Amino acid sequence: HLGELAGRPAAMVSFLDGAWLRKPRAEHCREVGRAMAAMHVAGSDFPIRRANALTMPNWRPLWLSSRDRADEVLPGLRDEIDRELESLEASWPKDLPEGVIHADLFPDNVFFIEDRLSGLIDFYFACNDFLAYDVAICLNAWCFEKDGAFNHTKGMALINGYTSVRKLDGAEAEALPLLARGAALRFFLTRLHDWLTTPEGAMVVKKDPLEYLQKLRFHGQILSSAEYGHRNEEILS
Repeated sequence: HLGELAGRPAAMVSFLDGAWLRKPRAEHCREVGRAMAAMHVAGSDFPIRRANALTMPNWRPLWLSSRDRADEVLPGLRDEIDRELESLEASWPKDLPEGVIHADLFPDNVFFIEDRLSGLIDFYFACNDFLAYDVAICLNAWCFEKDGAFNHTKGMALINGYTSVRKLDGAEAEALPLLARGAALRFFLTRLHDWLTTPEGAMVVKKDPLEYLQKLRFHGQILSSAEYGHRNEEILS
């Protein structure tokens, strides 16, 4: 509610107790997976639809806005992303289970009170898309260490937490490495665009796109969801 209080502009908003974690551990990843799955289940009958404005068909226009200057960031980057985008466009899945996803569930959007998850915030990018794509976004956001290494223990915890509430079906499990590549490319492209176009002194905080290039390369070497910590018994047949 916007208005005035004592002659001054005022806003009244709800407040969520808790704080986001700077150094999440495996047990926190498990809680995030569980909460994300509960959100997916709870939203299964939500009637309003909102298309994902940053999914596969949107990546090429976003890339073209930065492509000509990409090699300023890293020599050879333009050709590498050309190949990656062409590959993803040719193989992106079409018939996976869909629903309402958060689409931006990074650590700063998840609040904890000590080790108890207290809530999810910032649904600005929430939309309808593949449910497993949300899992892929979280693998990228929660399960890599500062040095760029994938933490298998965190990956297993996140997926185990998710599948304790909602099982992945066989097609979702098979597509997870591809979805993780796509999620990495999506955040790489938005970061690259901001890196190249944001003027000095702007309110936008520029984030290094090469962090997500490293993740993109990692996912390109993954052959099955088991390499993220997903187990066969967690697959819905």
